[in-house]
Amino acid sequence: MKYDCLDRSLDLTTPQVMGILNITPDSFSDGGVFFSLDSARRQAERMADEGATIIDIGGESTRPGARPISAGEELDRVIPVVEALHEDLDIALSIDTSKAVVMKEAIAAGAGMINDVRALREPGALEAAAATDALVCLMHMRGEPRGMQKDVRYADVTAEVSSFLRQRIRACREMGISENRLLIDPGFGFGKELGHNRQLFRDLSRFVGMGFPVLIGVSRKALVGAILGHEVRDRVYGSIALATLAIMQGVTLIRAHDVGATVDAVRICQAIIETRGKDDE
Repeated sequence: MKYDCLDRSLDLTTPQVMGILNITPDSFSDGGVFFSLDSARRQAERMADEGATIIDIGGESTRPGARPISAGEELDRVIPVVEALHEDLDIALSIDTSKAVVMKEAIAAGAGMINDVRALREPGALEAAAATDALVCLMHMRGEPRGMQKDVRYADVTAEVSSFLRQRIRACREMGISENRLLIDPGFGFGKELGHNRQLFRDLSRFVGMGFPVLIGVSRKALVGAILGHEVRDRVYGSIALATLAIMQGVTLIRAHDVGATVDAVRICQAIIETRGKDDE
């Protein structure tokens, strides 16, 4: 299906790559690197040239232990970037936020998608999303970023994450947000330990089977580090491996720091998938 992201189109009939643009001083992988408007613009241009079809702009870190910031501080960080990129680049933009006022202002500035790690559970978020025509990605997170990795327990992580996402889909539907505007994200690393993340990855096809485009974000995350024993800067290859596994299970959107390498992996996967389909005819 082709989606309208404000005045930009996002084609999710085939897998795509979402470039990560953190306008933060404290994100786990690239905090402070793109904190100025000029550096953010250059990085967005680079990701677009490398094949990203949507750029996800975030102004508040959600890494474990991250400090919360005010809505005013978040707006000051992201709105100038959204405005500049919407004017300069012919690419869809996403706002990575949980705050209703940031959603409203970012959509007005040119973003066409809301990517919310709290799945529209913050005050006013459902109403803010419903008042727009933006796409919405609902992600599962247990707890809050500061303490989400403490005492993590699930009886059946896949069943519990699926149930949560269905509840949030229902809440969106009741608020008047049509299902064809929704994407879902199991939330790798958000209130989950290594075993939970591995189980969710094995079960990605079950989330795909829910009938919504699935977004995953595993780029450079602790999941990769735990398996390989690598520091953040050395997790590129592991991230690409996970992206490949995800695409082969039917995932639609890969959120990535290393866009060029991820785009190559996605294209290879898609070529194999298309060949398999022709062979089955």
